[in-house]
Amino acid sequence: MALRHWLLGLAVAPLWASAHAQSFDATPLDYREAQARLLQRSDAVAAADADVRSKEAQEDATRTLRTPTVEFEAQHIRYEKTLFLPLGPLADVAQDYAINDPLRFRMERGSTRPIVTATMPIYSGGQIPAVQAAAAAQVSQSRAERETAVDDALLQMSQLYFGQQLLAQVRDIRLDVLSGLDRHVSDAIRLERAGFISRAQRLQAEVARDDAARELEKARADLAGADAALSGVLRAPSGVEPTTPIFMIRRPLDSLESYLASARRTHPQLERLRAMEEQAEAAVDVQRARLRPTVYGFAQYNLDRREALLADPDWSVGVGLRYTLLSGEGRSDRVRSARETVARAQAGLREAHTQIEIGVARAWNDAEAARRRFMLTNSAIASSQENLRVQTVGYQQQQTTSLDVIDAQLGVGRSRVERAQAAHDFVIALARLLHVSGEIDRMPDYIDQGERIAQ
Repeated sequence: MALRHWLLGLAVAPLWASAHAQSFDATPLDYREAQARLLQRSDAVAAADADVRSKEAQEDATRTLRTPTVEFEAQHIRYEKTLFLPLGPLADVAQDYAINDPLRFRMERGSTRPIVTATMPIYSGGQIPAVQAAAAAQVSQSRAERETAVDDALLQMSQLYFGQQLLAQVRDIRLDVLSGLDRHVSDAIRLERAGFISRAQRLQAEVARDDAARELEKARADLAGADAALSGVLRAPSGVEPTTPIFMIRRPLDSLESYLASARRTHPQLERLRAMEEQAEAAVDVQRARLRPTVYGFAQYNLDRREALLADPDWSVGVGLRYTLLSGEGRSDRVRSARETVARAQAGLREAHTQIEIGVARAWNDAEAARRRFMLTNSAIASSQENLRVQTVGYQQQQTTSLDVIDAQLGVGRSRVERAQAAHDFVIALARLLHVSGEIDRMPDYIDQGERIAQ
């Protein structure tokens, strides 16, 4: 059995050295630094930023819809023109000379027509303000989607950051349990040689020690996976070493209603749906405007009058009116369709309100439950540690069995893991609460209010 223990330690040593080497090269980051790094390097946030800039440029483009449009057009044409000139009173005289009435002239020539045309809307029926309102609403939607991307990224980072901290604590607890069982195995071997315990009790201790070694290796593997995930999110190939520990706020959280009010006021999904409702209403205005006439002013100037056609003016100015009398598009149906889109957006907004309120209430209750559960773990740890001490002394005095010591040792580890898990559950529930109430960016403020949870 001693040989098995030595071989197990030999197998574990390279993994332990590798973990220490990775930890040595890892970049230490507290939560605020990790948050800043995420916002700087996240591709999802960068894509959302680009979309906002795109929508802002589109909105800027609609601000000049009322200004004149000036176009230059140049044509080179080849044409033939036939003219008829009535002779009137000279017709009889012309007949004496075999001249037909009317006189007929035919010319064939080429012409270049450089023309500048300016048009300016005077009355659009409401289309221009509707298009501008829709563009502004698209900017609002894009900004809300950008905030959603940021909030989602921060929530994911919070889960990975403190999940890595939890797994690091679990690894250390498993290591302490293994060390305690190693000492118990040494005591069992010594007592067996002295004839105070049976071989079966020594084997029980070794089996428990080997199980603890496997649990430690699993904890190390889980931690390595968490390290890889956090490093990937933060774009840190050499790894990340979180320096902000899991924390606990012992006082009760603010009231549920305060978080609900914050969610109603600032949640980006609600902002996004409000912007979509505004776009739908603008679409209704556009369809209604298409039922009305449009009035525009125009001006045209011929830059080369020498080759102008007879019917071409040198310049012209005027006012025009355009009105569609009949169309196969079903314009009234388009208005009705746009109104139904507004109704759908309003229904979606109401549903989002309901779901967000449910999410806030659930996260708030989860956080409070985890906080209260954590408060109960201190006495459990103290009791388990005292039980281990009593069982160890009793075992050395032949008053308890090896299984009693093993159960007590595992009980200490279990209570410590439960304490760390309760603190982690509180932090994650708090992050979800802040996320669903639109305040995930305030997570560092809550960290500052909390107290570090030691192992």
